[in-house]
Amino acid sequence: MNPNIMDDQKAQQDLRLKENISRIKNKIIVMSGKGGVGKTTVAVNLAYGLALKGYKTGILDVDIHGPNIAKMLGIEGKRLGSSHLGMEPMEVIQNLKAISIALLIEDPDKPIIWRGPLKMQTIKQFLCDVNWGDLDYLIIDAPPGTGDEPLSVCQLIPDITGVVIVTTSQDVAILDSRKSVHFAKELKIPIIGIIENMSGFRCPHCQKEIELFGIGGGEKAADNLKVSFLGRIPFEPEVVRSGDSGHPFIDLEQGSCSLTNMNLIMDKIEKYIHQPV
Repeated sequence: MNPNIMDDQKAQQDLRLKENISRIKNKIIVMSGKGGVGKTTVAVNLAYGLALKGYKTGILDVDIHGPNIAKMLGIEGKRLGSSHLGMEPMEVIQNLKAISIALLIEDPDKPIIWRGPLKMQTIKQFLCDVNWGDLDYLIIDAPPGTGDEPLSVCQLIPDITGVVIVTTSQDVAILDSRKSVHFAKELKIPIIGIIENMSGFRCPHCQKEIELFGIGGGEKAADNLKVSFLGRIPFEPEVVRSGDSGHPFIDLEQGSCSLTNMNLIMDKIEKYIHQPV
């Protein structure tokens, strides 16, 4: 291809990216140092909860190799459409739009075997070629670690509002979550805070709290690293069932400790967003 044509296409894409990002007020990346800590569960429920509050919200799944938000939002198997404005995100409920590679592939069992440059180009297309419209929040669900995908997002979005880091209380998870904190500090991205997930389990028979993965490690790490501690989400069967059924627990009936704590976490994030500069 003619280099001049390639340069022109890149310039047009960069312009669309800038225009799209300018219409999104707050961009939040949800990260974890390692897998299996419930990061996507937190991202999905945060986005869903903000939408229920009336905020125009988008959720972007940049976990290219393990996209799960479509399953957790109940839109698995659906396909994205397009218009003259570009690729149209999937409308989950009123005020909530979603984009995931899972909504583009035919066979969910087929692995995506891509190197870094192709993943970065895909993420760029999700940001600049998708008709996000005007949003109050874009929640970005990144894969575990500090590799290509979160780095690409940070490079493509110059004004990221902040990072939310999810961990469990296990030492190995805390160790890796510290790396996520340092990743954000290296890139000069604000850290909204740390969430301790799977924090304790209340026995349904005797009501005694059991420390399945420990309790307090995330809060201690936040204190040591001088970042905010946003709260704990306990290990509850309702959380597991809601994720599998495609109905986020943030929309369940009152009474769930996870629901109560997630609402308190959202309040802290909103307070952070709207605090005076």
